Amino acid sequence: MEDVIIGLEIHVQLNRLQSKMFCGCSTAYHDSLPNSHTCPVCLGLPGSLPVINRKAVEYGIKVGLALNCNIEGETLFYRKNYYYPDLPKGFQISQYDYPLATQGHIMILGDDGAERNIRINRAHMEEDPGRLVHAGTIDKAKYTMVDYNRCGMPLLEVVTEPDLTSPKEARVFLDKLKSILDYLDVFDGTQEGSMRIDANISLKGGDRSEVKNITGFKGVEKALSYEITRQKNMQRRNIKVVQETRHFDELRNITVSIRSKVGAHDYRYFPECDLAVMRIASWVPAIRAALPELPDVKRERFVKQYGLADDHAKSLTSEIKLANFYEAVAARAAPKLAAVWIADVLKGELNYRDLSIESFKEEHMAEIVQMLEKSTISEDGAVQIIRNLLDKKGGTPREIVLALGLCKAEDDAVQKAVKEAVAESAAAVADYKAGSERALNFIVGLVMKKTRGKADASEVHRLVKEEVEKV
Repeated sequence: MEDVIIGLEIHVQLNRLQSKMFCGCSTAYHDSLPNSHTCPVCLGLPGSLPVINRKAVEYGIKVGLALNCNIEGETLFYRKNYYYPDLPKGFQISQYDYPLATQGHIMILGDDGAERNIRINRAHMEEDPGRLVHAGTIDKAKYTMVDYNRCGMPLLEVVTEPDLTSPKEARVFLDKLKSILDYLDVFDGTQEGSMRIDANISLKGGDRSEVKNITGFKGVEKALSYEITRQKNMQRRNIKVVQETRHFDELRNITVSIRSKVGAHDYRYFPECDLAVMRIASWVPAIRAALPELPDVKRERFVKQYGLADDHAKSLTSEIKLANFYEAVAARAAPKLAAVWIADVLKGELNYRDLSIESFKEEHMAEIVQMLEKSTISEDGAVQIIRNLLDKKGGTPREIVLALGLCKAEDDAVQKAVKEAVAESAAAVADYKAGSERALNFIVGLVMKKTRGKADASEVHRLVKEEVEKV
């Protein structure tokens, strides 16, 4: 979409830490009673003083390095002044003129199938505000409750340049960013509020709207798609698109206006007087040396080391747990065959059931690949085994093979079944000769029935076609 301009601000909660950004309160608040993980510091009570969580800053540097950013030699915190019910101090401790990291980039696959470089303007640290719980939709709620447990959680805000050109590209970028964060082990994406996105969008020639606090990647795509339609409709009717902050209503899949957009000057930034300048240049070498192998590098290694197709390598390295699972299986079974079955079959079956790779045992997958490699089972049989294991029907792969009689039919038995099926299907043979390719499927199905599903379907299709050609 050449006329669409999108930039993202992603708030990443560094929730793998034990304590909050500026106090000792525990970060494990998600299953706790409201307002039970608070102290005078994160509640902003008079006389309380913040203390910087060094580990949180080190995590921020890790992310900055992984995003190919420049890490500044010195950084400091500012007070961002605004009043909102979820911010008890009346200001947020954030960063302004001297952010932690600047001028980075991420490579993604664009809408045209080519790789695109999405620039990172900056990554800076701040504290998370509390959580507002609305009684109804944000624009019609009768009342709003505040839970301050989240107050003071360490946040890293990643700000892109306006390089994205479609809702789909925005989602691809977010998937790639989440993958990098998972590899770094700095956050848990399964926790509520772990990643919240502000999406800035405009059409060429018009002002931009900012859609605040979107919690899901699908939500970002839907919100941006709605905004494109809304802004285009306004342009067609010669109505000026004003710069404003909007909220995405997930129930109605629409955005609603919540306030006019403020500029940086409205926040009256000034240095946080209770926190000293951090000189972090000496921290960087050790943090850089300890960085793990990141997704793009791992993908290239999978291609070279295991001889995988690039699409399989990309699929297997999209999640660190999936990549580790694959390598464990590849150490016991044929790497190329394992890649095909994990990326194309197992991953699809997991997604269908909304399960993670942790729901399947590495040794079970290795056993299935070994049996496929030895032609002990057919491809259809392997799929049945995977489904039985995912549906918790019990047993190991070999036990399931014996229980369901999934051992692959002998070649002679398959050949005999093919000849019988073709001989019994004169009408289907005639239909095929008349130009109907689908007629072969009837005969293939008959062969599979005769072999009780033990034959390999793709091989049967080839044999049936050869036999019919002889008629």
